[in-house]
Amino acid sequence: MIDTHLHVWARARSPYRWLDDAPEPLRGDHLLEQGLAAVAAHGFDRAVLVQADETLDETTYLLELAAADPRVVGAVCYLPLEAPTIVEHELRRLTADPWFVGVRNLTHDRPDPDWILGEDQRRSLTHLEAAGVPLDYIAVSPEHLRNLCSLARRHPGLTIVLDHLGTPPVGRPADHGRWADQLAEAASLPNVIAKISGIYPADRDASVTPEQFDTILTTALAVFGSDRLMLGSDWPMGTVAGGTDAALNVLVSAVDALGPEQADALRQQTATRVYGLTP
Repeated sequence: MIDTHLHVWARARSPYRWLDDAPEPLRGDHLLEQGLAAVAAHGFDRAVLVQADETLDETTYLLELAAADPRVVGAVCYLPLEAPTIVEHELRRLTADPWFVGVRNLTHDRPDPDWILGEDQRRSLTHLEAAGVPLDYIAVSPEHLRNLCSLARRHPGLTIVLDHLGTPPVGRPADHGRWADQLAEAASLPNVIAKISGIYPADRDASVTPEQFDTILTTALAVFGSDRLMLGSDWPMGTVAGGTDAALNVLVSAVDALGPEQADALRQQTATRVYGLTP
């Protein structure tokens, strides 16, 4: 089973300045061996590393880790989308690296929710589209989801991977309909894929319950189908949302309850196809 959303960080390799204001359990180093052990306890035997800092130093770090450990099958890395000339130059180098499988920015941390629609960012996305490199995209607000749909329409050849199912409003039933409608709109665009990962209650003090998760999974399966969904742990972020074990117990149990074809698509087939991983 492939964990498509594993974070690691070593603060000697990149600043990770956002950690200065993060909950205390996240502020120290979270290294590869720790992460792989945490998710292996729930059946994940391979992982895709996903960027957590906006530096090329971290890009180098993740690719080094991937090259050194056979359990890592790829890395979704940072490139500065606001600098299309750099993106074009770096892509020439990175697309020759077998562990480079995608690009992500911390879009959700930017004060302008429309940042991704900027002219330079769009030029960078055109470079990704031409190179066949997927974009992982974080959406934590209705504006982010609206912009995802706009990007998917403007760049039909770009595969966009929606992280964390666009942040479903766990524990806020009044917002569920809006999120479900926007998720359905995103799923209507064939170049959008989604990760079932990082599903947390709004207060982040507890893990999602099985009942809450089943509602979210049913909604996602109805609009995307299993062949456009993949699983991710979001380790170590869940350590401050009720604990990694509780969150992954709910996720894996729900997937185990599906039919074998659906479950296999979520466990590995979608990720293998979308990220071009070695089976």
